[in-house]
Amino acid sequence: MTPRLNQLKTAINNRFPQLKQFVSLTRFDRPIGIYLLLWPTLTALWIASEGWPGWHLLLVFALGTVLTRSAGCIINDLADMKFDGSVKRTQDRPLISGKVAPLEALLLAGSIAFFALLLVLTTNIYTVYMSVFAVIIAVIYPFMKRYTYLPQAFLGIAFSWGIPMTFTAVSNEVANVAWVLLIANLLWVVAYDTQYAMVDRDDDIKLGLKSTAILFAELDRSMIAILQVSFVATLLLVTRSVELSVYYYFGLSGAIGLFIYQHYLTWNRSREGCFKAFLNNHWVGFSVFLGIVAHYSLN
Repeated sequence: MTPRLNQLKTAINNRFPQLKQFVSLTRFDRPIGIYLLLWPTLTALWIASEGWPGWHLLLVFALGTVLTRSAGCIINDLADMKFDGSVKRTQDRPLISGKVAPLEALLLAGSIAFFALLLVLTTNIYTVYMSVFAVIIAVIYPFMKRYTYLPQAFLGIAFSWGIPMTFTAVSNEVANVAWVLLIANLLWVVAYDTQYAMVDRDDDIKLGLKSTAILFAELDRSMIAILQVSFVATLLLVTRSVELSVYYYFGLSGAIGLFIYQHYLTWNRSREGCFKAFLNNHWVGFSVFLGIVAHYSLN
């Protein structure tokens, strides 16, 4: 960061001291979740539109991704206030430190959700109906780690629901290929969120929380590999509904290479290695998206 940008950041923090806490609460300073939600949604949007979707839908789903992920992070922190203070990775979150009050967080989440709703209202009534289910899943997901070893599957549904929504926004119906894309994305989300859960596994066991990392135990890396292979295989099934060129296969090849690298990172199951592997999934999604864009742009 340049000195000028540092000065600007300092000036903003001094003028709006609470802004930094709100940014931390919404994870705007940690955009990995935005990327993981954005790339599959845009991939589906390109397929649904058979190429460039136009500025309107691009902005609706790009901004909608940012807003819904931010609101989801706040809901997650509100739900996990009882536990986050006992987890190494989350001890400094604004709600735990008392720098943001629960009511402030709730009002911020409501405001963000309202703006997301305004975006959806510019599409069509079918997409608005679909968004209601997305909100329900987003609210339910943070509590699942208390009741099931598969909270990652609920996250997979939440992070995949934008896929059928892109199809309803484009054509007012959900094509069969949308469900194939949703299943593929769900498998991928469970894989990378298991890597993420491996970071907190020791803390979660002490707190009595549940995750696929705990469920899989010593089979964690093998199960992640199976999920990743299933993800790629399911994406190959997309070609049965949509005729895609070699560029799409280049994108999938890039994803496979990144998966192999992730297993190198998680080989010793270190916290740092598992977290790096999780972050690397941003490039997996981007690689697949780039293959789709190249197909429709260069074919």
